[in-house]
Amino acid sequence: MLDYTMFVVTTEANGHPSGCLVGFATQTSLQPPRFLVGVSKRNHTFGVAARSGHLAVHVLSHRDLDLARLFGGQTGDDIDKFEHCSWHRGPAGMPILDDAPAWFVGKTLNRIELGDHLGYLLEPVAGHASQPAGDLLAFSDVGDIEPGHPA
Repeated sequence: MLDYTMFVVTTEANGHPSGCLVGFATQTSLQPPRFLVGVSKRNHTFGVAARSGHLAVHVLSHRDLDLARLFGGQTGDDIDKFEHCSWHRGPAGMPILDDAPAWFVGKTLNRIELGDHLGYLLEPVAGHASQPAGDLLAFSDVGDIEPGHPA
């Protein structure tokens, strides 16, 4: 019954970009600013994020459902997701999705065991919002996407 905002997290390590759809994410502090993102341990992005000091967190709107399907329904084990979308390198070398209405890059301060996910406590270091928040993509909008990896 919970309906929470969905995000795409991207990262890069050793010249290899990776990204995934995430629903476990929340702001944790105003001062200092902190954000927590959970990455599935079964996800291809999990291994890449473990070798990176930063993550990029992208906010999606309803018009970005195709990005959600790409990053949630495919796995980096099988395809290069970045060949199928528009992106550029941003702060800390992180892959930034051009079509996301807002994003921020966060420095990983801590990794926290969260069961089948690993939590990344992030300190935002840069960000951009091209449009006001609203009409955000929610869990109920992506419930039909089959995960690109085993659940």
